[in-house]
Amino acid sequence: MSAERPLGPTDGRLAVGLDIGGTKIAAGVVRADGYIVERTRIPTPQETDEKVTVAALVEVIDELRAAQPEVEAIGVGAAGLVQWPAGRVIWAPHNPYRDLPLRRLLHERTGLPTVVDNDANAAAWAEARFGAGTGSDDMILLTVGTGVGGGMVLGGRPYRGVSGLGAEFGHMIVAPDGAPCSCGSNGCLEAMVSGTALARLGREAVLANPEGGLARHAGDAGEITGPLVFDAARAGDPTARALFDRMGFWLGVGIASLVTAFDPELVVVGGGLVTTGDLLLGPARTSFKRYVFAPAYRTLPPVVPARLGPEAGLVGAATLALRAGG
Repeated sequence: MSAERPLGPTDGRLAVGLDIGGTKIAAGVVRADGYIVERTRIPTPQETDEKVTVAALVEVIDELRAAQPEVEAIGVGAAGLVQWPAGRVIWAPHNPYRDLPLRRLLHERTGLPTVVDNDANAAAWAEARFGAGTGSDDMILLTVGTGVGGGMVLGGRPYRGVSGLGAEFGHMIVAPDGAPCSCGSNGCLEAMVSGTALARLGREAVLANPEGGLARHAGDAGEITGPLVFDAARAGDPTARALFDRMGFWLGVGIASLVTAFDPELVVVGGGLVTTGDLLLGPARTSFKRYVFAPAYRTLPPVVPARLGPEAGLVGAATLALRAGG
């Protein structure tokens, strides 16, 4: 791995980082070395009026600036499609606003330089500089939670595509005849590997075998959730473990395609499902090695869990704001 570290440990510059999700906004003041100085959290406004959302963000920013007056920039990671570098949130899957010029509005309201990026791009930057990929110039991040997100750092820079809409790995089709996805396609990685997929597979398993061990855990197919399937797998239930094997298989297929296309130094897997450890990552690594192009003639990148957890988005957004050019 190369040693490029533009944000060194002696750099004490401060920025506000905001990570906007469907139900909550995580915010904090972050040093350029990735250390979180202040943090807070508020519910995400559900009103369709964009003024309500912007007002809530400005209120949080003002609160954090009052505590840390030396803040010099604002970085936002937002779920959904975000135009780069305009910072316009075109569409968000779990937020009511549409076509929101967030970068311009926050800059006008605060007077501070502002960067708005996709949340997974921000998390990928944080993991590459301060987390599992520290020091890596070529890293892929997959976030596997309710859905699947993705981000890349290539050549030491965040990769966003021509207009900022790149790295949507969750909607890369890995099984054209597979399960339907919320985006309208079939067989997207998100439809095959996610918390939503795990709950669906669990319900299908209980309906197919209502006397099985997983059914005894749940009592009813309608009560199956991803965490319940995880608990059953951890307790040794063979049906639940088989579901993780199945999801890990498809995750490995997706990783194989990405490695074949981009040849990164490493692949980092984050999101809520990474807490299941080798239940998911074990079969994923096996499938990856099976399906990657020319495995006998290349050094395979390690597939490792993320380190920064749910704070990666706000850390990445803040430190991108302190990086010239974002």
